[in-house]
Amino acid sequence: MAVERSFVMVKPDGVQRGLVGEIISRLERRGLKLVAARFMAVSRELAEKHYEVHRGKPFFEGLIRFITSGPVMAMVWEGPNAIEVIRSTMGTTNPVQAGPGTIRGDLAVDIGRNLVHGSDGPDTAEKEIALWFRPEDIVEYGRAADPWVVERP
Repeated sequence: MAVERSFVMVKPDGVQRGLVGEIISRLERRGLKLVAARFMAVSRELAEKHYEVHRGKPFFEGLIRFITSGPVMAMVWEGPNAIEVIRSTMGTTNPVQAGPGTIRGDLAVDIGRNLVHGSDGPDTAEKEIALWFRPEDIVEYGRAADPWVVERP
């Protein structure tokens, strides 16, 4: 079971709706460990770098306008298979198709306001973490609860 790190962002709609604590709580309850966090306004430059893969697509400008429209909570989470655990906790990108019990399935109804972003793979996670955080922003620490989250031989 690989310990991974993933970038997670509560988007402006999640912040405006007061769901930052709920989203953090759901990830903590899954057993993941928060290792970095920044509450911030996103500059156009950072937004364009983050969504670079979508440049040239018809929805690119809308993404940039949305992500810069209000503050976000940017975070790094760590844990066994963190990327997959986070993505399953968030639910599918389209909240209409997201299952009950997921963040999007329980709290969102529109794909354009789906509350949260999480890295989709190890390479993306590495790039996104480096884009949003400096290495010294990430805190290494142990938790007394870790043996109760993951069985170790």
